Amino acid sequence: MSEVTDLVVIEKSNAMAVFTTKEQLDPLIEKIEKEARSLVPDVTTRKGRDAIASMAHKVARSKTYIDNAGKDLVAELKALPKQIDESRRIVRERLDALKDEVRRPLTEWEAEQERIAAEKAAEEERMRIEAEEKAALEALKKQFESDHEMALLMNEKFDRDAQEKSEQAERQRIAHEENLKRQAAEQAKREMEEKAERERAEAARRESELKLKADQAERDRVAAEQKAEADRKAAAEKAEREKQEAIAAEKRKAQEAADKVRREAEAKEAARLAEEKRIADEAAAREADVKHRKAVGTEIVNALTSNTSITRDQAIEVLAALKDGLIPRTKINY
Repeated sequence: MSEVTDLVVIEKSNAMAVFTTKEQLDPLIEKIEKEARSLVPDVTTRKGRDAIASMAHKVARSKTYIDNAGKDLVAELKALPKQIDESRRIVRERLDALKDEVRRPLTEWEAEQERIAAEKAAEEERMRIEAEEKAALEALKKQFESDHEMALLMNEKFDRDAQEKSEQAERQRIAHEENLKRQAAEQAKREMEEKAERERAEAARRESELKLKADQAERDRVAAEQKAEADRKAAAEKAEREKQEAIAAEKRKAQEAADKVRREAEAKEAARLAEEKRIADEAAAREADVKHRKAVGTEIVNALTSNTSITRDQAIEVLAALKDGLIPRTKINY
């Protein structure tokens, strides 16, 4: 929307307001209408006709500019296609009508010039034919004059015949001229009627095109409404699906978290039980070792007291010295 026209400028920051509020769009179009209608049409001069064509071109450029601005906005704001397209339709119809309105004096002048040219051509053709007929008549008159001179030498009857021929030729000339005039007038009349018929047909065609455009715009509007409704339903269904999927995902996430907590608790409990078992096994092993060591010590003490003359207390002292490694080259094998 960077293009600048001679009649209107739409800032990008204000484009939304222009196409979505009638209070913004109407003054914009009215500004173009005021500027266009301020031109006083003058088809009598080349400058005046160029001014009319230039103003019509400016209106067309403004229509294209505003329409393109609407297209850009539609591309940027997919959520507002219906309202923007409606604004574009209003701009196209009103500015097309304004363009035709502004150019109408020039169009009518051009049609009038074509009619004048056709009449001029018909008049020139008539004058050419009259000139040819006049030349032929002059030649005939000269011939008649020559014949008359010769007829003076002839009898009265020959003179009467010559006079009758002259009168007959004059009557034929007058009748021929009248016939040429009538044909030229009829030709000009036919051409004017044909032109009027073409203009009526063209007007009917334009009216038909406008009606077709209006019907197409209505169909487009209905289709846009239907599409918007379908999009709304699809969006609602998608939102519901996403909501249900999000709920299911949250449930899965919660279940996974609960499973993780459960697994961690089970792992901790298993570790705790394993640690308790390890401690119990170590305690049992230590207790068994103590018992074993006591049994070995008792056997040693009993063997010393049985096989030597030392007392039990002395045997216990020897056992303690063996356990503490105080006696070289000796070791208790448990």
